Amino acid sequence: MHLQGRTAVVTGGTRGLGRALAQALADEGAVVVAAARDAPPDAPERGSRIVHAKADVTVPDSVAELMRTVHERYGGPHIVVANAGVSRPGPVAALSDEHWDAVIGTNLTGVFHTVRAAVPYLRDADGGRIITVSSLLGRRAMPGAAAYCAAKAAVELFTQVCALELAPQGITVNCLAPGFIDEGQGRALMANEALWPRLADTLATGRPGTGAEVGRAAVFLASPESGYVNGAVLPVDGAVRW
Repeated sequence: MHLQGRTAVVTGGTRGLGRALAQALADEGAVVVAAARDAPPDAPERGSRIVHAKADVTVPDSVAELMRTVHERYGGPHIVVANAGVSRPGPVAALSDEHWDAVIGTNLTGVFHTVRAAVPYLRDADGGRIITVSSLLGRRAMPGAAAYCAAKAAVELFTQVCALELAPQGITVNCLAPGFIDEGQGRALMANEALWPRLADTLATGRPGTGAEVGRAAVFLASPESGYVNGAVLPVDGAVRW
């Protein structure tokens, strides 16, 4: 139970990959607050250390209130996973301002809001951990994913800046970069009968990853064992022939 006595916040933590990340942290002993705009009531899940909270990462006051409430009810937070994200695919020439703003507002600005709100609490966390979530598409271009690729690439450099700034305060900041994972948006992509066969051929392992595999990487970055890992972007993609 590497995370016993620790409190974690996972944004976008009630479904898809975020749900898998929350479960992995809870399995290692953390009390996990899974936050989302459409989160169910905040009663604990049966037999679980996971509770739910409403928060919109695009609204600074909402994220600040989330961190304050977590601190008052559960202590910490000691671990914050900035996972909330959306996708609005489309070619650049046809991409609307609304869709661009939705992706950048959630996937990039939402990470900024989350990290900024968490820092005052993580300073006192005796080894605070921030984990951002990028993507294979933060490093590799895909037609039709301009907003998503741009946001995820920015998250990776934002992570490295935060790592430099927050290290003197005892906080590490690292980034997970999942590849094609059979959860959430990845599962929707696999349902695309025109696109998925071409992408599946690029997987060196011959299969997509699982949420549990990404979760185990998150547990490492959240645990004391990663104390000297800072500013890293950790691919969890099984290697891709792209």
